[in-house]
Amino acid sequence: MSLTPEAVHHIARLARIAMNADEEKATRDKLDGIFALIEAMQAVDTTGVEPMSHPQDIAQRLRPDEVTESDRRDAFQNIAPQTAGGLYLVPRVIE
Repeated sequence: MSLTPEAVHHIARLARIAMNADEEKATRDKLDGIFALIEAMQAVDTTGVEPMSHPQDIAQRLRPDEVTESDRRDAFQNIAPQTAGGLYLVPRVIE
């Protein structure tokens, strides 16, 4: 797949990027290279290849799911301007 200069100009306009003719040519060449790489990768036969979530076979180290903070809800409720029934009351902004 090869991009036309008009397509590169259209993409630049959509992205709100100002480009002169030389920059558009350089960008077109780079995008054509990317599309060529994608086409080459799609041409590879991947039948029987199992998808991987990571290129290396490693395990994720997980920490124990433990509570590390104390419950400070009452302290925060005491310094709030207005509360009712354990909820914070705020001024109405949408009517």
